[in-house]
Amino acid sequence: MILPTVDYFEKLVIEDIPLIDTRAPIEYEKGAFKNSINLPLLTDKERELIGTTYKQKGNEAALRLGYELVSGEIKEQRVNSWVSFIKKYPNTHIYCWRGGQRSEIVQKWIYEASGIAVPRLKGGYKAFRNYLIDRSIELARAKDIVVIGGRTGSNKTGLINSIPCAIDLEGIANHRGSAFGRYAKEQPTQINFENNLAYAQIKHNHLGFEYLIIEDESRNIGRCFIPLDIFKEFIGSKLIVLEVDIQTRVENIYNDYILYSYKEYEKAYFKGLTPFNWHDTMIHNFKRIQKRLGYERYQKYLQMFEDAWQVQLKSGDASKHKEWIEKLLIEYYDPMYDYQIKSKEQRVLFRGNKDEVLEFIAKEYKCLQA
Repeated sequence: MILPTVDYFEKLVIEDIPLIDTRAPIEYEKGAFKNSINLPLLTDKERELIGTTYKQKGNEAALRLGYELVSGEIKEQRVNSWVSFIKKYPNTHIYCWRGGQRSEIVQKWIYEASGIAVPRLKGGYKAFRNYLIDRSIELARAKDIVVIGGRTGSNKTGLINSIPCAIDLEGIANHRGSAFGRYAKEQPTQINFENNLAYAQIKHNHLGFEYLIIEDESRNIGRCFIPLDIFKEFIGSKLIVLEVDIQTRVENIYNDYILYSYKEYEKAYFKGLTPFNWHDTMIHNFKRIQKRLGYERYQKYLQMFEDAWQVQLKSGDASKHKEWIEKLLIEYYDPMYDYQIKSKEQRVLFRGNKDEVLEFIAKEYKCLQA
């Protein structure tokens, strides 16, 4: 029987088709696809041994070693893991680096063990990855893009998430986009960020939206960078400015950056993390903007943070953090915003509060009901 290979990559995205990545863990960790699981044919060590044999003795010797390493109980365990996953998710597809020997062997062994002819991605990881890169750029160029801006703490992300024709770039990057924007959970690798962005764009396009609304971002969101060819399409786009009063902004920052972030560590969501790791992370964040603040202001804000931290430790009341938050917004973030917005004035379509912005979007872009 000739087992199936497929190259309908858009379908994989739109239908959220589960994928078995048969590459070694070290390859998977560098970058993979949404809805994928790493059930490798070879461990990192086995792959290394086979690679060395290939270089020294050629393909036939390397292939023979591979069959020796993955045999008996080891082979049975790996086949069972593939079959078990496929039975749980019957529309699963498989891939390796180039869609060659590894995924072909896995596909054959699955069929021999279960009679299931699981589809294999033609061209493997490389072909699907290239498709996502090209499609992401194509869609960025094809869409009418509108950017939502506003002062730090305006909760632009909350607004973005209430608009069906918007894509949340910060959500994809798992970062709030500022010096204090790190979450306890690590950001995706750059490759995974790019892949996930492409997934979001393809799904957005599939829903038939003519417009794409995004938050006004710099090219980097934490350690993730928006691909340059895509970012170029964003920076000249029309701009909607969300206007929010200072007290609301302080509350937004306090709730998100202090209370929510602290609870992430307090729950020990990731092994070994404690509230004291949150404190250390905040200190690191202050250090990131030290040069721009200047030494005196940096020391002032740092001392205010430490005072609030001590109160928080002793009483559980974190509200004293609002004092340095308000000063940092007014003395640092707002002047920086005022300087940057001057160069964008000609791009501004509309200014207003959340309700006014939503009403404008509903009227102009038809992806909300007015």
